[in-house]
Amino acid sequence: MNEFTLHADTAYKLAEQKAAQYFASLFTQVKNRSYAPALTADFHLWKKSHIHHHSWLSFFSRNQRNPGSADYHRYIQWLNYTGKLNDYLDRSISYIYMRDLGKALDSPDTQNRIQRMVADIKDQLIPSGAAGGQTQPDMLNLAKLYRWAQKEGVETATIWVITKLKTVSANLPVEMNPEQAQRKLIKIIIGVVMHVMEEMEDNLAPAERALRLDEAIRLGYSYGLTYPFIDDLLDSAVLTTSEKEQYSRLIRQALLSGIVPELGEWDGEKIPLMEYVHSELREAFEYIKNHQRMETQKSFFERSYVFFHSQEIDRAKNLSHDGYTNEELYIPVILKSSSSRLIVRSVISAPLDDGFDHRTFYYGLYNQLADDFADMSDDMLGGAVTPYTYYLKYREQRNDLINPFEMYWTVISHLLHNVFHSDPKTCEVILDRVINGLKRSKERLGRDKYNEIMEIFASGSPEFKRLVNRMVHKAVDVDFFDKLLRDQLLNTLRNNRKEKEEFHDTIKTVREVINSQLLIPKPERMQPMKELLIDAANYSLEGDGKRIRPVLTWVMGVREYGLEPAEIVPLLRSLEYMHTASLIFDDLPSQDNASTRRGRETLHQVHDAATAELTGLFLIQKATEEQASLRHFDPKTVLALMQYSAQKTGDMCMGQAMDLHSKGEELTLERLNEICFYKTGIAFEAALVMPAMLAQVKEAEIAALKKFAYHAGIAFQIKDDLLDQEGDQLLLGKPVGQDTGNNTSTFVSILGLENARKELWEHYCLASEALCELPRNIAFLKHLLNYMVNRNR
Repeated sequence: MNEFTLHADTAYKLAEQKAAQYFASLFTQVKNRSYAPALTADFHLWKKSHIHHHSWLSFFSRNQRNPGSADYHRYIQWLNYTGKLNDYLDRSISYIYMRDLGKALDSPDTQNRIQRMVADIKDQLIPSGAAGGQTQPDMLNLAKLYRWAQKEGVETATIWVITKLKTVSANLPVEMNPEQAQRKLIKIIIGVVMHVMEEMEDNLAPAERALRLDEAIRLGYSYGLTYPFIDDLLDSAVLTTSEKEQYSRLIRQALLSGIVPELGEWDGEKIPLMEYVHSELREAFEYIKNHQRMETQKSFFERSYVFFHSQEIDRAKNLSHDGYTNEELYIPVILKSSSSRLIVRSVISAPLDDGFDHRTFYYGLYNQLADDFADMSDDMLGGAVTPYTYYLKYREQRNDLINPFEMYWTVISHLLHNVFHSDPKTCEVILDRVINGLKRSKERLGRDKYNEIMEIFASGSPEFKRLVNRMVHKAVDVDFFDKLLRDQLLNTLRNNRKEKEEFHDTIKTVREVINSQLLIPKPERMQPMKELLIDAANYSLEGDGKRIRPVLTWVMGVREYGLEPAEIVPLLRSLEYMHTASLIFDDLPSQDNASTRRGRETLHQVHDAATAELTGLFLIQKATEEQASLRHFDPKTVLALMQYSAQKTGDMCMGQAMDLHSKGEELTLERLNEICFYKTGIAFEAALVMPAMLAQVKEAEIAALKKFAYHAGIAFQIKDDLLDQEGDQLLLGKPVGQDTGNNTSTFVSILGLENARKELWEHYCLASEALCELPRNIAFLKHLLNYMVNRNR
């Protein structure tokens, strides 16, 4: 037995002894039902602030009615309008300080910090001078998140973690609920960042603050991975029983040895998932280990082992086994619920804090019992053993079993009076949370099912039961901001997944429609040279193009402006003809001298340079011909569109000329932005503006579309430059490193990889902010922008 194993076993036995002592104390209080009189007195004081008697005049005050939290924007505005927002944020932040940071609310310093955070959040929610406020929390908006990162100087870490989160979501099977995995990860990252910020001195230098926040983001992600990649994976049906045992041994070995072992042999279908999970966990494990101070490393491994081992004991329980003792049901729960948050301070190498350890140890069980009550139906269906599911199944056979709801109230009473010493603010916040949790359960289950469950778990004191039921029915002002964010985050992640699927389905469907209409037909009795040009044009058009521009035009024209699909087909063809012509010219030996395009030989390789040049000119003329056939629209509008198209074609030629004449020069960023816009951004602009012109929308909307196109086009080009350095040639369909070989200035050559990524996200933010100026919410453009910056081809 090595040193790590000895320390781990000793640490677990000591933790188990402490948990057993805590359980024994709680068991005595449950038997005596001492919680009932104590909490009855607490509730009688508490209800003065939460049960109001309204006059008949209040029924006429429609503006005072709670709109419900389903509409985030309206709910926040209502809280502000009614003067409830300060108290709402105060109890919410106070609860987070207790639960996540292990703080005592009777500390003046803690209260000052809470009030500062309340003021900061309120400023974000209700900007001064703003008529409407925001439509969603900043943490759900990547552009706003990146703006925060810029302010704090942690852009690199933020780009890194955004990429990591997207990769996690993409790699997890649906059985593991990728949205929940992302939500947990985000929650833990925020928690770790908050911990680190709490440990910072007020006069810390900006550079040092940025360094610590950078580490906090990476540590938060690294620690947070344990939830989806260990807990959720072992709880899910993705792995077989023997595979779970194999995986558990691997995790245990890593914690006991301090070294992540090799993955080992796995079933063929599981190999991609397990290789990804193993790679990410190993990277995370090494990052945390390397950021431990010598004096905190032992604590980190010990607490991690206690957490893992207690979960393993709990996970091994079988609901069909009728002989578990109360100690066997509760002690592992006490251990895992306390150690999960105790680990956080070890992860960030925070100094020892006996007060934090004491409060967090006792707080964990309250939080776990509340979560288990909320998850009881799902746990019962899944056959999971919790104090609630076990009591539900065996309560009639085992009169020795503790009623977990009575244990819940006992833990709350113990917390309020023995741990937090009857502090009034703490009593207020925890009782708010308790009633909020029961209200949410009642809403989720429905009144009848909730009442049925409460009859089973009703405490032995009828008066206390009636009091609690009255509080759940009557009490107001018990909502919490973190619950609102949780619901919003889940809804946003689910909606994003649905919208993303619709986005890809739309691209696929419309792309097929465009491809079917794209090829140029051959008229009868044509000249051989014309047949050659048509064949050459069709060769280029048949390549595996993304068709982003005509797809974008179709979505804007048909979905947003209500134009008839068949009537805008000529416009779709013209856009792809223009784009394909520009690619033919770009690839010529006199320009980029490319050998591959869209996964095939370039046109001048198949024919010759002269034929390629003529084919490009032919396609430009075909584009003009297609635009002239938009006969279902106002002639003046079509003429204006053709004039706009001709101007933009000229601008694109100028952009290519600027690019060619700049080869070998060291360009400034401003000059490169200009070239990039004329080469790439104008094509996106045209795809957006042309359908808007046909729909005759207002000039302000066209201006916002142009701004979006400008920044989205530059973001697209920066991503191209990054892919030219880092991409996969098989996925790209063209050689990588082409720009370097052509001595072409790119965003990467001017800025370097890291700063090019930052510039990409700057333009992402500017494009996102331009979307906010549009009079309509166009989900497709949001996902198009996300596709542009996250694509791999």
